Amino acid sequence: QMQLVESGGGLVQAGGSLRLSCAVSGRTFSTYNMGWFRQAPEREREFVGAIKWSGSSTHYADSVKGRFTISRDNAKNTVYLQMNSLKPEDTAVYYCAARWIGRAGDSDRRLWSDYEYWGQGTQVTVSS
Repeated sequence: QMQLVESGGGLVQAGGSLRLSCAVSGRTFSTYNMGWFRQAPEREREFVGAIKWSGSSTHYADSVKGRFTISRDNAKNTVYLQMNSLKPEDTAVYYCAARWIGRAGDSDRRLWSDYEYWGQGTQVTVSS
């Protein structure tokens, strides 16, 4: 089993920044592509971004492109989501997810069902 633990959420004013972390254990982190998703109340869970196992490729939802940046440190078994210029509509629970690289397809996976492991989520609230 793989364990994923998100942290770094909180309350921030519009225009501010937050950096989320997702610490991974239980599997070889560098053999997993990673994704970030979010879910606002009464809304479907939606794709935010993804990063290849090597960190050499990233993909973003149009709604966050240019504001959010995903990175990873394979030596620390951690993936990050840097969120800048936050908007009230970014308010949601944010989840990280892991997809084994042995599965067919590239790292640009945008459905939560594409991932095998999930964290418990961290709340991000952006006030106007």
